[in-house]
Amino acid sequence: MELSAANVFAVLRTVIHPELKKDIIALGMVQNLVIEGNKISFALVVGKKESTNIAVLKQNCVNALEQAFSGIDVRGNISVQAKPETEDDEPNGVRNVHNIIAVASGKGGVGKSTVAANLAVALAQKGARVGLVDADIYGPSVPIMFNLHNVRPVMDDEQMIVPIEKYGIKMQSIGFFVSAADALIWRGPMATSALKQMIMQTAWGELDYLLIDMPPGTGDIHLAIIQMLAITGAIIVSTPQQVALADAMKGLNMFTNDKVNVPVLGLVENMAWFTPAELPNNKYFIFGKEGCKKQAEANGLNLLGQIPLVQSVCESGDNGTPAALDSSTVTGSYFHALADNVIAAVEYRNEHLAATKKVQVKKG
Repeated sequence: MELSAANVFAVLRTVIHPELKKDIIALGMVQNLVIEGNKISFALVVGKKESTNIAVLKQNCVNALEQAFSGIDVRGNISVQAKPETEDDEPNGVRNVHNIIAVASGKGGVGKSTVAANLAVALAQKGARVGLVDADIYGPSVPIMFNLHNVRPVMDDEQMIVPIEKYGIKMQSIGFFVSAADALIWRGPMATSALKQMIMQTAWGELDYLLIDMPPGTGDIHLAIIQMLAITGAIIVSTPQQVALADAMKGLNMFTNDKVNVPVLGLVENMAWFTPAELPNNKYFIFGKEGCKKQAEANGLNLLGQIPLVQSVCESGDNGTPAALDSSTVTGSYFHALADNVIAAVEYRNEHLAATKKVQVKKG
């Protein structure tokens, strides 16, 4: 095997923390990897929950690397660093979430929430443990799209919020805490504080995927989320229309900015074409043809899926029965294909890249 950063991360992914039962890359323990000739050095960053069996972990790292690469120098080059206490002591309901995925768009009206909801359903139907956060504080849609009107979460014995569950998905939304008729007149700090409590103090349990349905644009909520969560990757949703794509690229650039560095898993082209129910084989490209596909190719990104504009998608969302519930339908099959592509993209990202870090904002 060639000695490269990607291959070193892949090998270290086989080193499992004996108590947490996760690999050290997924736990975000491996940082500051340096390869100089045949010398490999890196730091194991340790908080309270990872602090046991460190000597065993270091030796397991050495064993795994020496078995994979011949003639390397790694013994004595693995340091141990303490994780900042504020990061480790913070109430955090997402500690057992394996992958956090932001579903974003540059502008509203492109069907981002519909894509997020149906992707969550399709992933759950494939056997994954899935959570869905409705992070659009000012325009929550999860209560409508899952027919959860007037539902209110409760607290467990540890004073954590119990998420609402339906269709095998654990859900959280500001819409569960306020009346649908009330307008939220909150300034940015108040909204981000509510969002932080809603995400971090929810008892998500063990999840394979936590989808964050981001609000449109690139504002305070987005900054708050990338500061509080280590995002595995982002999915950008757009229609093929050029004006929508221009805004989608702004959203993409926010994640790929060198101060953020959240990998973009790919683009989803929603409303890719219109197909009338009476003419199921006809395609009418009313918003333009393959705009997202061309944009993905130009930026070296995956086109994760193309979702047609079909009346039943809108109706199923309004009725609280997402189209992805029935994979045998034409529309449902598109969302299930999207889920397959997202699973593959996450696996590829995790195999070739280190765990994403939270964005640190320096004061002063």
